[in-house]
Amino acid sequence: MITRGRAVRDPDALPDLSDRIYLVTGANAGLGYFASERLATAGAHVILSGRHPNRLAAAHDAIEARVPGASVETLLLDVANPGSIRAAAASLRGGLFSRSRLDGVLMNAGMVHTPRTRELTRDGRELVFSTNALGHFVLASELLTLLSRSASRRQHARMVWLGSMSTHLGVAEPFDFQLERKYEAWHAYVQSKLAVHALGIEADARLRAHDVPVDSVVAHPGYSIGGRTERVTGVNEPGRMKRFRDGLQPFAQGKRAGAESLVHALVDPDVRGGEYWGPKLWTKGRPTRQNPSKWALDQDVRTRVWEECERLTGMEWPFARAARAAR
Repeated sequence: MITRGRAVRDPDALPDLSDRIYLVTGANAGLGYFASERLATAGAHVILSGRHPNRLAAAHDAIEARVPGASVETLLLDVANPGSIRAAAASLRGGLFSRSRLDGVLMNAGMVHTPRTRELTRDGRELVFSTNALGHFVLASELLTLLSRSASRRQHARMVWLGSMSTHLGVAEPFDFQLERKYEAWHAYVQSKLAVHALGIEADARLRAHDVPVDSVVAHPGYSIGGRTERVTGVNEPGRMKRFRDGLQPFAQGKRAGAESLVHALVDPDVRGGEYWGPKLWTKGRPTRQNPSKWALDQDVRTRVWEECERLTGMEWPFARAARAAR
C-alpha cells in the first residue's frame, strides 16, 4: 500500500538537466507550457508538442524569451489522432530532431472542458477517453523502445501520466469506457482520468515484469487555474473577469505551481515507478507522494482498462523489444 506524506527534499530545486531530453504533450498552454519552461530553466532540451502550429510557435518563442539559452523545439502531435501520434513518434525515433535519445515524456495533453454530448474521433472512439487515455497509451507504446534505449545503469527513463484529484471523489468503478450506454460530460472526464491512473500504475508493473528500465509515474496538478497564473503572451492571457473569479477561490493555485508536481514526477531522482504525486494540500501546495485512487490499486480494474485499451487501439506494448534495446 502506498502511503502519502513524503515530500521531495527541496521542491524549489531541480537537478541539472543539461544532458536530458524530454517530450511534453500539450505544451503550448497551461500546465504543459509551464512544465516545459521549468524543464528548460534547468537546462533540459524540451520538445514541445501540440496540435496547433501557431500556438506551439507562441509557446516556443515565449520560452526562448523568458529563459536565456533555452533549448526547445516543436513537434506537431494530436493525441486524439492515432495517425498523428505514430507520425510524431516515427520522427522522434528516426532522428528528425538530430537526437537519438529521449529521457522522459510528460503525457499532459487532454480535455478538461468536455463536450455536452458524446462525440467520436475520426476512428470512431469516444472523444474524451480517446484524448485523455487512449492517445497516450499509443504514444507510450510507440516511444517505449526509444525510452528504454535512452536509460542508463544510473537513471531509468520515465513516463508521467496526468492524473486528476477528481479520481478520489467517490466515483464509480469504470466499465463503459466508450460511454455507449450513457454519456455525461463530468463522468466522461473522471472515468477517463481513472483509466489514466490505472494505466500508469499497471504500466509500471508490466515494465518491471519485463525488465524494461523505464519508470511509469502518475501525477496530478491539484486545482490549478489560469486566473491565478502569470500572464504569458500567446500562452496565458486571462481577462479581468477571470482574474477576479479565480482570485475568489483560496483553495486554488496557478498553473505554474500546478506544474511542479508533474515536473518533479518526471525528473526527481527520489521518485519511483508506480508512485502517485500531487500537491501537499491536495488542491495546492508542494509536490508530495500520495495515495492512488482505490480503483487504480485494484488489479482487476487495471487489467480490464489495459486490455480494453489494447482492444480499442489494436496494439500491444513491445516489452520484449524494449528490454532488448536497453543499454
